[in-house]
Amino acid sequence: RRSSDLVRLEIHPAPADHGIVFRRTDLQPVVDIPALWDHVTPSKLCTLMDDGKGTTLSTVEHIMAALVGTGIHNALVTVDGPEVPILDGSSAPFVDGILRAGIDMQNATLRAIRVLRPVEVREGEAFARLEPADHLQIDFDIDFVDAAIGHQEKRLDMANGAFLRELADSRTFCRQSDVEAMRRNGLALGGTYLNAVVVDGAKVLSPGGLRHADEAVRHKMLDAMGDLGLAGAPLLARYTGHRAGHAMTN
Repeated sequence: RRSSDLVRLEIHPAPADHGIVFRRTDLQPVVDIPALWDHVTPSKLCTLMDDGKGTTLSTVEHIMAALVGTGIHNALVTVDGPEVPILDGSSAPFVDGILRAGIDMQNATLRAIRVLRPVEVREGEAFARLEPADHLQIDFDIDFVDAAIGHQEKRLDMANGAFLRELADSRTFCRQSDVEAMRRNGLALGGTYLNAVVVDGAKVLSPGGLRHADEAVRHKMLDAMGDLGLAGAPLLARYTGHRAGHAMTN
């Protein structure tokens, strides 16, 4: 982005039972938005938070995935703008910062949400489903006409650092035609080939190509993990997503 558009984001320690809270520091007075599902305004392109009074913060899914994936349950995230920086389009920069800073264990009881029966949301052929499980598992599949993506599916047990090993560096993706359409409508003006995987048919236009052959489905799993983190507590469940997006997961 242009230097005048740069956004500063910081992750601060928080006491036990604080939860994850986003704070818009560019506003006076500052506005706090709890990272909870009922503060989400449904959107297909990103996860958009709302304080209920008109103040919003967009694209929280990647930093939420980083917090969930590193086991952070209490933090204050300050942002001096209306959108979380996209960085390279993955969670890796946030994860690297969290691990460099270090993580403290807190002397408090951790409460989790145990899913007791299947619950499912459908929209046409797409669906998102939660089923009982002892810990978080994610199962996702996608289908795109672009040969660079095509059909991809993956299943992961999210215990024991699987997020850091398998998902954290997977970037958001889009079609070249989508980029052109968004720019015509004044969107994604700060986007480049360095913060998303851009495909055009069978071609990957982003420098360096893919980080994983199935990077697209891995990123969809990353998004789902961030969106599931908005439940407000760790989920003991198996999540299955079939062509599902942010709004459906929420």
